[in-house]
Amino acid sequence: SLCTGGAPSLSYQELKDLKKTNILHIDVRERWEIDKFGKIPASVNIPLGELVEALQMDPMEFKKQYNQKMPSKSDPVVFSCLAGTRSKQALGFAMSLGFS
Repeated sequence: SLCTGGAPSLSYQELKDLKKTNILHIDVRERWEIDKFGKIPASVNIPLGELVEALQMDPMEFKKQYNQKMPSKSDPVVFSCLAGTRSKQALGFAMSLGFS
């Protein structure tokens, strides 16, 4: 299940369309879930427990750790998880850190 600020839920097709644009897709599932169920193409895995710290990292550190350019506070970001609960929490964390 997927979450964005403007639209709480996205369909798979909407996500596929968004991913053709310049969007960062953060998968907040645990690493063992990625290993077991597979990685979503063109997504970055940042487990929910690491997210607040990750979003406050130095951009160089973020790039080193996640092999991805750190999003700015105005960049479009989509969070996903297994059922939608963690992605909603992730959205709340990001918004509380000033992400729009």
